[in-house]
Amino acid sequence: MTVLETDVASEGTTTARRVPLIVVSVVLVAVFLAGAWAAWFLTIDDAFISFRYSANLAAGHGPVWNVDGPRVEGFTNFAWVVWSGLGAWLGLALPLFTKVTSLLLGLGTLYLLIREGHRRAGLTGVLVGAGAYVVFLPTYFHITAGLETAAFAAVLLRVVVLGLRVLANERVRTWEPPVLLLLLGMLRPEGVLAALPVFVVWFWRERGTRRWVWTGAAVVVGAAYFVWRWRFYGQLLPNTFYVKFGNLDSGWVWTKHTTLLLLPLLLLTLSLLVRKTTRAAGGLLVVTVAVTYLTYAVSGPTMDYLDRFADHAIPVLCLGAGIAVGTLTQRVVGAVLGLVAVGWSAVAGATAPDLGVIANYGPDLQRAHVAIGQGLAEADVPAPARSLAVTDAGAMPYYSGWTSIDYIGLNDAAIARGADPTQVVMQARPTVIVVTANGPEPVGTRYGFDFAKATAGYEKVAAVEMRAGYWQDVYALPQYASTVGEHVRQRADAARQVNDPDRIDDSVDRWLDRLRSQLPF
Repeated sequence: MTVLETDVASEGTTTARRVPLIVVSVVLVAVFLAGAWAAWFLTIDDAFISFRYSANLAAGHGPVWNVDGPRVEGFTNFAWVVWSGLGAWLGLALPLFTKVTSLLLGLGTLYLLIREGHRRAGLTGVLVGAGAYVVFLPTYFHITAGLETAAFAAVLLRVVVLGLRVLANERVRTWEPPVLLLLLGMLRPEGVLAALPVFVVWFWRERGTRRWVWTGAAVVVGAAYFVWRWRFYGQLLPNTFYVKFGNLDSGWVWTKHTTLLLLPLLLLTLSLLVRKTTRAAGGLLVVTVAVTYLTYAVSGPTMDYLDRFADHAIPVLCLGAGIAVGTLTQRVVGAVLGLVAVGWSAVAGATAPDLGVIANYGPDLQRAHVAIGQGLAEADVPAPARSLAVTDAGAMPYYSGWTSIDYIGLNDAAIARGADPTQVVMQARPTVIVVTANGPEPVGTRYGFDFAKATAGYEKVAAVEMRAGYWQDVYALPQYASTVGEHVRQRADAARQVNDPDRIDDSVDRWLDRLRSQLPF
């Protein structure tokens, strides 16, 4: 055989080996896009909190909740707010802008799982790592929700990939680890901890002097950001840390639940520590996941729908599981373990207790929170009187554009630091108060807010049902009750006609029926 014939044969063999990877990749991408389509309707109410800050930033007011009044930092995703601000400045609808952004980042995550899984563990690594990622149903709701979850997960996975390259003495761009550390920390404050293990390994292994240049630049930018936000908001930490963090009991519940949810992925990643050839990589993966989850384990995060905060490190665990299975010499054992890991991920995601609520959350939010906000925006109320107090401080303040009191306290510095929400609302006496309740006639208190006392002298103008057992009761000052009630009811009636008009249940069947009705065949 001639040299030319040998080269041709070698090229043919390489192409043949690539065919299964290409086929598997196409299938994985198809599953991913189908999952994103199935969840595309969702935008979580909390995302509109960030959108409000972004819209005010784009309008030139800075990242503020209310244009006038005390500044408060009611978000924990600064980089996401700035990025969404760009979308607002371009005149784009922020729910769509953030969905497309997260979809692209999710595809980037899938690409990294396929490429790195194949490089380090062959086709088996791809089938297990990327397979577990695409069959985990909550992935798609986090992609379409409008928050920074998919961005955080994608950046963290990239950080880990760089760490594995450093351990393998492969080339890493000198600027990338410091920049990604900074970006992850600006996406969420705990991102600094999540990226720190890889950064330390890179910094220790890197012998070039340029590491000091890029690290120093990242430190300067990070310090400047910290000083700026301290001066701008007048507090050390975002308001969320004062309101929602520090519940160790809830943190323990979260830890137990997350461990069970991700058990095969966790065990397989931990198994990397057993073998000498994978011990270094396993140690880096395990430590990264541990420090990522540490914040949530000691705080008990609220609004953790479909294990949102666990999703931050799930792609890392998927990669670890893929490497663990793909590098086993016992192929039958590896096949069984891989099947268990992928199957567990599929079943755990599809049987999540809150899946029904979130799967129907999009239409429910449209016919309640969005409709109320739009109705308030259209009401004949003069600008100085456009003031609102609300507990679900997302879509209603965003779409109304009204000056708003968040009487949970996330977007109110006084309430976050212990002020009585009832007294705060009564002193402000907003034109509209929206009470979240279990029915059309609210009873008792919610988040320490005495609705009966606060709404004395107001007229009830609407009761909008979001879903079974979840209502938004709207109260207005008498002089504005007619116009507020008329426009809110009109918007709510119109929204109900196009958003599952005959169903208010939070079952998975309702979601599946909606998907079937949208199929072209």
